[in-house]
Amino acid sequence: MILLTVISSILIASVSIYQFRNEAKDYHRERLERKENAIKEHINYILNTTTYPLTTENIPLIFSERDKIHELSDIHGMEINFFDLEGKLLKSSKSSFAVDEEPKSIDIYIVRLVQSSMDKRYVEVKEIDGVKNLSSFSEIKDTQFKPLAILNLPYIEDDGYYERELKKFMLRFGQVYSFMLILSGLLAYFLSSYITKSLKTISDKLIKTQLTKNNEKIELEASSQEIELLIEAYNSMVDKLEESAVKLAQSEREQAWREMAKQVAHEIKNPLTPMRLTVQSFQRKFDVNDSNITQKLDDYTKTLLQQIDTMSSVASAFSNFASMPAQQNEQINLINVVRLALEIFNENYIRFETNENEIFTNMDRTQLVRVITNLVKNATQSIQENTINPSIIVTVYKENSNAIITVKDNGIGISEENKPYVFEPKFTTKTSGMGLGLGIIKKIIENYNGTITFESQPNVGTKFIVSFPIITNVKTI
Repeated sequence: MILLTVISSILIASVSIYQFRNEAKDYHRERLERKENAIKEHINYILNTTTYPLTTENIPLIFSERDKIHELSDIHGMEINFFDLEGKLLKSSKSSFAVDEEPKSIDIYIVRLVQSSMDKRYVEVKEIDGVKNLSSFSEIKDTQFKPLAILNLPYIEDDGYYERELKKFMLRFGQVYSFMLILSGLLAYFLSSYITKSLKTISDKLIKTQLTKNNEKIELEASSQEIELLIEAYNSMVDKLEESAVKLAQSEREQAWREMAKQVAHEIKNPLTPMRLTVQSFQRKFDVNDSNITQKLDDYTKTLLQQIDTMSSVASAFSNFASMPAQQNEQINLINVVRLALEIFNENYIRFETNENEIFTNMDRTQLVRVITNLVKNATQSIQENTINPSIIVTVYKENSNAIITVKDNGIGISEENKPYVFEPKFTTKTSGMGLGLGIIKKIIENYNGTITFESQPNVGTKFIVSFPIITNVKTI
């Protein structure tokens, strides 16, 4: 309502200003024309009563006699100039001692316009120092209607009266519309308060409405049929929301159990792969005549026991994902544990590199083995059969107060669209080999205040970087 009042007031004010200015413009043109007609009648009288021959050359003599041109100018209150038919000045009512120079001639195009017009008249409009000036040019004829000279009447538009009237009008207009604006504002306020009182109650209820809690229905005497329908719709929504909340809770429980089952199956299958590889390697390399058969058998047994311990940890602690698997911190040498974890892999393109002999950290030995075997297995799965010079390089080194483990391969890499989802529990691809395990591996690393990141380029390879805090005060046993 207020907006409409403001817009209408602006439109009315604009139209009023436009109308005032048009009226002023018409007034000045009509006034010039009236004065011009009166002066021409006076000039014709003088021409008809003069004793001089009516020629262009005699115009200065005719109007110099008894100072008739100044008398004519004083009577009509206007400056009067006579030009010959070529545009040269013949006689002017302007005082000879005036500061401005008298016009010596007029432009020839003005003469042509006067002569070519139907009424032998032309009005020139000029703006000087912001003031609009009109100047009329018309022919003076003798008794035989032959042109004698060109009469010029300069006219300055004085809009003072109209400007004053316009200011008075705008002042009254502003007062009236200010009053109307205040009145409409008050009226709009009381109307909106009355109409939106019920809507405010409904709005407050909607803000407090949540899926996970019991929501109160609205009990309100509606002020209109529309508000009543809105309240009924809200109360109906609350009933349906309660039903949906029950179904959603049941669905979430079922989904949680399904996800738990998937992850348990995945984590149990993870140790089975290195166990199978260990048994196959032992079967292929077993030699009863080998002098180191006892040592090798002991290493294979340790590897199998580590994987069995991993499966046991998953089975016993998987119910709590935040702490899965349960932490059993101990002081371990990363170099030895990583080297031992790599012994289960038979691929000859897997290399271990380090310049350190000892890097100690506090964590569960079994968990570190799980991290290494999972990352290396993913790396082997990312390398295709037709890859030339396949390579997986596992590196361990120190950087400031952290131990860094990197697993770098030259596999198919990870596409840009898949990078944000690598560590999500449900993420998997058929070619890269990264599945649910990476999400849990990330959780394990973070449980020991570590970090895991990666760098990857499609068809170039992937590099996973794992960081653990190292300990400097090593306890000797």
